[in-house]
Amino acid sequence: MKKTTSNPSTDRNLFAALRDAFPSDLDGIAIETDSGLCYSWRDIERASAMLANLLESLDLAPGSRIAVQVEKSVEAAMLYLATLRAGHVFLPLNTAYQSGEMEYFIGDAEPAVVVCTPRNFGWVSQLAFKAGTDHVFTLGADRTGSLLERAAFCSDQHVVAARRGDDMAAILYTSGTTGRSKGAMLSHANLLSNALVLKDYWGWRTPAQGGDVLIHALPIFHVHGLFVALHGALLNGSPMLWQSKFEPGWVVRNLPRATVFMGVPTLYVRMLAESGLNPAQCRNMRLFISGSAPLLLDTFTEWTKRTGHTILERYGMSETAMLTSNPCDPARGERRGGTVGFPLPGVELRVQDDAGNAVAQGEIGGIQVRGPNVFKGYWHMPEKTREEFTSDGFFKTGDVGRIDADGYVTIVGRSKDLIISGGYNVYPAEVESYVNDLPGVAESALVGIAHPDFGEVGVLVVTCRDGQSLDPQQIIAATRARLANFKVPKQCFVVDDLPRNAMGKVQKNLLRDRYRDLFKAG
Repeated sequence: MKKTTSNPSTDRNLFAALRDAFPSDLDGIAIETDSGLCYSWRDIERASAMLANLLESLDLAPGSRIAVQVEKSVEAAMLYLATLRAGHVFLPLNTAYQSGEMEYFIGDAEPAVVVCTPRNFGWVSQLAFKAGTDHVFTLGADRTGSLLERAAFCSDQHVVAARRGDDMAAILYTSGTTGRSKGAMLSHANLLSNALVLKDYWGWRTPAQGGDVLIHALPIFHVHGLFVALHGALLNGSPMLWQSKFEPGWVVRNLPRATVFMGVPTLYVRMLAESGLNPAQCRNMRLFISGSAPLLLDTFTEWTKRTGHTILERYGMSETAMLTSNPCDPARGERRGGTVGFPLPGVELRVQDDAGNAVAQGEIGGIQVRGPNVFKGYWHMPEKTREEFTSDGFFKTGDVGRIDADGYVTIVGRSKDLIISGGYNVYPAEVESYVNDLPGVAESALVGIAHPDFGEVGVLVVTCRDGQSLDPQQIIAATRARLANFKVPKQCFVVDDLPRNAMGKVQKNLLRDRYRDLFKAG
């Protein structure tokens, strides 16, 4: 397990640092939802205390995993804060995951507590109890469920659990080409150090400077919405306009009330389709940030033309939180479309070839990083952890890119064929493993194809077993029944043979070339 560098400013419970940043007036509005509910800073303090006390009443072992698969809500965010506050480990799970995926995550992480939506309690509780989980609660997006019912009887006073910076705060499941998901262990110091750097680099304005207001339109089960957006606002004491599910018209209408927006490229594409998007609506906006997937240059350019604002694109991943960013302050340079900017302060980033040698300036190679934000290792996978770190402590991201003469980093691909669709990671081997088990399928290959809305989407290519036939639409329907929607291929093609090299390996680059124009307009 990798040890993080000791730093007095980050050697503490992350919740304590976030709580210290709350405004002195706790009765001011911290979060206003799209349904009109308003939460004060005192509400966050009291609710997180009650939920933390509920967790403590369960007599959990220190650092127990709390697995959560619920719809986005302020209460779900408070549960995250309560987990940190009580000294346990938060395990957010995508709401689109189905039974096969959930069975693996629960079995691997061995959570002491599982929280799910009320409608999923039947099957989720069966999986959890079978895996040895003692406590299963429900939490609905409408503030219903057994979690809140139980917490209502708990005290709203709570002493924050003492934690060192190197103690684990969260596990985020990622995956590789093997198809087996890996739990990236992130410490309190990993997350706090990154939040502190972003607060400075992105110029978050304090109330004395006019204050920032964040439109929070992202899900809170991954890095972007949970760590980058939520931490950013809380650590700055900034109020949030909270959207439970992204709706472009709502965001555009509320832009005059905000100063910061974070989104994935898909969200920007959909807002560009709103006729009301114009410079007047963006008159109070200070910063638009994009990440989690490549931003097409056309989207970057069109946004500037329509709004007068230049999108700031950045780069990060589950194992590291944010790594690079285009400049926020013009004094640090321009924001260049097609790049992800410079390594953040404290982050060392290098590009190397397969032999471990530095490549020449502007040449393409594997991206490696080192810094206080880089994760502790993979849960229950010490060998995999060792494989992914170099002897001098750099994490091999698996991404391929280059650094130009001005220091801007450009991501050109992913060495492991990862597909990022609408900001979500899709791992071909996982989808292929389900498809290959379908009747009549001999073999399959999933490739990422450029898409104007989602950035990339999966296109499935399959071959038939001898003497059998396949219906592409039935194959897609079968995957939809087993996998999260963002993993479902957008199109399927049945072919006689998959292209292979001399060693028999499927040449996915040829498949990508074959279908690269599939979603181009006209």
